[in-house]
Amino acid sequence: MSSHSKHDDDHSDSTADTPTEEPQENITQHISNLARQLSRVSTTAGNELHAFSPQPGTKLDPNSPTFDPRAWVKAFVRLVESDAGAAPPRSLGVAFKNLNVYGWGTGAEHQKTIVDYPIDVVKYLVGLVGGGKKRRVDILRNFEGIVDEGELLLVLGPPGSGCSTLLKTIAGETAGLEVGPDSYMNFRGIDEKSIRRSFRGDVLYNAEIDCHLAHLTVGETLSFASSAHSPRHVPGGVTRSQADTMMRDVMMAIFGISHTVDTRVGSDFVRGVSGGERKRVSIAEAALTGAKLQCWDNTTRGLDSGNAINFCRTLRLQADLVGVAAAVAIYQAPQSAYDLFDRVTVLYEGHQIFFGRINEAKQYFENLGFECKSSTNLCISSQADNSGPDRQTTPDFLTSMTSPQERRVRSGFESSAPRTPQEFAERWQSSPQRKALLQEIAAYEANHPPAQRLEEYKSSRRAEQFKNQRSKSPYTISYLAQVKLTLWRGWRRLLADPGFTIASLIFNLIMALVLGTMFFNLKDDSSSFYYRGGLIFFALLFNAFASQLEVLTVYAERPVVEKHNRYAFYHQSAQAIASYIIDLPYKTINMIIFNLLIYFMAHLRRDAGHFFFFCLTSYLTTLVMSCIYRTLACVTRTTHQAMIPVSIISLGLMIYTGFTMPTDYMLGWSRWMNYINPLAYAFEALMASEFHNRKFACAGMVPQGPGYDDLPANSRICSVVGAEPGSSMVDGDRYINMSFKYYNSNKWRNIGILLGFLFGFLILYIIAAEHAKPPRNKGEVLVFRKGRMPSNFEKDHGDVETQATDRPVVAEKVNNNPSSGLTAGASVFHWEDLCYDIQIKGKDRRLLDHVDGWVKPGKSTALMGVSGAGKTTLLDVLATRVTMGVVSGNTHIDGLATDSSFQHRVGYVQQQDLHLTTMTVREALEFSALLRQSAEIPRSEKLAYVEHVIDMLDMQEFSDAVIGTPGEVGC
Repeated sequence: MSSHSKHDDDHSDSTADTPTEEPQENITQHISNLARQLSRVSTTAGNELHAFSPQPGTKLDPNSPTFDPRAWVKAFVRLVESDAGAAPPRSLGVAFKNLNVYGWGTGAEHQKTIVDYPIDVVKYLVGLVGGGKKRRVDILRNFEGIVDEGELLLVLGPPGSGCSTLLKTIAGETAGLEVGPDSYMNFRGIDEKSIRRSFRGDVLYNAEIDCHLAHLTVGETLSFASSAHSPRHVPGGVTRSQADTMMRDVMMAIFGISHTVDTRVGSDFVRGVSGGERKRVSIAEAALTGAKLQCWDNTTRGLDSGNAINFCRTLRLQADLVGVAAAVAIYQAPQSAYDLFDRVTVLYEGHQIFFGRINEAKQYFENLGFECKSSTNLCISSQADNSGPDRQTTPDFLTSMTSPQERRVRSGFESSAPRTPQEFAERWQSSPQRKALLQEIAAYEANHPPAQRLEEYKSSRRAEQFKNQRSKSPYTISYLAQVKLTLWRGWRRLLADPGFTIASLIFNLIMALVLGTMFFNLKDDSSSFYYRGGLIFFALLFNAFASQLEVLTVYAERPVVEKHNRYAFYHQSAQAIASYIIDLPYKTINMIIFNLLIYFMAHLRRDAGHFFFFCLTSYLTTLVMSCIYRTLACVTRTTHQAMIPVSIISLGLMIYTGFTMPTDYMLGWSRWMNYINPLAYAFEALMASEFHNRKFACAGMVPQGPGYDDLPANSRICSVVGAEPGSSMVDGDRYINMSFKYYNSNKWRNIGILLGFLFGFLILYIIAAEHAKPPRNKGEVLVFRKGRMPSNFEKDHGDVETQATDRPVVAEKVNNNPSSGLTAGASVFHWEDLCYDIQIKGKDRRLLDHVDGWVKPGKSTALMGVSGAGKTTLLDVLATRVTMGVVSGNTHIDGLATDSSFQHRVGYVQQQDLHLTTMTVREALEFSALLRQSAEIPRSEKLAYVEHVIDMLDMQEFSDAVIGTPGEVGC
């Protein structure tokens, strides 16, 4: 920065006395450009100071143990500022007031049965005409706040208090929600509409749930994210690929996942990195967006305290050096993380009860009459001694304000201290801190005039975009670059997980052999007419309906596509095009194998022209049906919604193809289904190709038998449709004309129609993919079985984010029944020299290295370690749940080696929550108890123990609620 100023001054002095006829603005611009170039030369004179090409082993090298993130960011900022072609820096912040967010409820919900669906259809139709009753359900009530450039906001509140909704509203993700018309939001002079439409990539919302393509490696995942936001001009004279790789490596080094570069990301069902490492992959991917305003929703879930604090330090680094503004919701914030923030807001069941500087929050609530749980009445700060067992951190103290069981009222304030969310909100509304906040918001609004700020921001954004990208587009790279990038990702996925493709090819090969065997070597006479038509029909259906599984493929990648679209990585249609192209090689190979076998095994018309026409028609049909099924997947919002029309349409296409029901037998009111059926045109073309200009010997003349042998030839006729009296040969054209109304002259016309279907549905698929919407956000709404909803849920039902207010504390129940399901343990389990090796890309990797330990009855053993240390791997091995790799070492029960029955005697609670989503909590527990407990225990005692567990874990309120999925209906 100092060299930049020095060069500016020197050059200004040398040109001050030089006469020129150029306008003063041009002179200033030339001086500025030259100063940037000179500064660039001085900055890059030593490679050790170059952010994109540092010397190995230096503090700027992300692969070095001495890597310093702060030094690298400073070098990067200097590099960008010294480059004349780089985009001007820009920043965002947000101020909001009178922010109200609400949804609409229709009444109490319960688990649906088959009887409910017809009733729901009637209710939906009534709602379309304005009938039905809906009531407004408030989620956020009169919120105010400000997060300016370079500031960090900490959002505190228990689950269900509105933290997620606040962050989503700031980030503009309000699908399924409504923002009050009087709500005010100012993004440093830029209106909310422009942010959503043109600058979506500059405002980030990172959800709590990790969502990735499981078979990609960590390096591939982050390389994709880095390339998707690669600017038009790469500073430093390096290639775009080098810059993208460096950005990826830097982010991996910052978050401590460099060692996982070649490891699969994984998922709940695909083995990959650990849960904590996967969370850090999500953070690194979001950080690579370069968003100027970031909203992080409980991002530290699954991270150990060290990595959680490191995440907050990284945000602090971005805020200080780059000017990023961030709002972070953390349910359990360490004190050292709390001290890194500038502001904090506390939420209590949809009410804002504080917003201000972090050093003001504790004092505010103490003035209301509350005290920390500590012997000295002082909360822990960054300088205080936190060794006391009863001491309470400041964030814990602030969060305790939302829990009647945790907050403590100071002596003398028993009658005046607020108790309900409404009372807390009223005290905040009348506080001097809120008045100061409103004055700060007013000053913020005055300092950021809308028109001027918007043009400056657009100019900076345009300089960052590719030249052939629209100026108002939220995306950085061009559409063609997006397609190429998603094609690369699709190819890497195919290489990483070829199992499904290979299995599909093998299955299709087997089916071709089966069909070819059934219709093996058809005769060249009239007896084969029906079988030839049947074989062509079955082959056509198999080629067409093989694409049905693509509906599941689209939905499998859809959550990731929607997330990346929110990050402004690429158009959803770009991913649709890439996905379609990636499947073409498989479709081509499958078509050749399948059609080659059945065509020649069944002895269809054996010449090259007709065989290739058969392949062409089948291939076009496959492509058309693929577009149809993919379009249906895009216009629906869930797999269940998609499979219903897919099944009905497939059935209709099959019936109205023209084989099972010839056109003469189709009812007039349904004849149109044949006209819009691509299979019908393909079937006619294939039948014409097979029978045109062919004469088939008659397999049976009528009448025939004793007494008919002497009849003249013109008195006998072949017994198939299309035969002529007196002829022992049957014309193929006449047969298809009279049986199906098919004509050879329509053969190439039908190919043209199929091409029209292909281009039409392909365009429709691309449009549908671009505008595909995620499932409606219903929030975490509890759904109960009929008649089992607790009474305290009735009044608050329908809230998009929460349904309960002050829930009653259930008294602890102790079950003294000795036969309650638990048996006293008396065995010692120990392990020694435990090793676990797996192969990654042909190389051995040891995940556990000579681990020893034991577990004694009556003792709890804590398994400690940082994220990625191997805690879950050790538990998997001990519980004998690993399905790959080599395990060595010894495990013993009371000194005896464990056998194959050991797995059934171990209760293993996995890190992932895997449940049947349609079951209730009680049903899931009863199912487990009935299956896992000994058959000697009576059923009544097993069920009684289930009730004991429900009481012990305080699950009475939602014991009859559907489990559901996170973020949707259910627990």
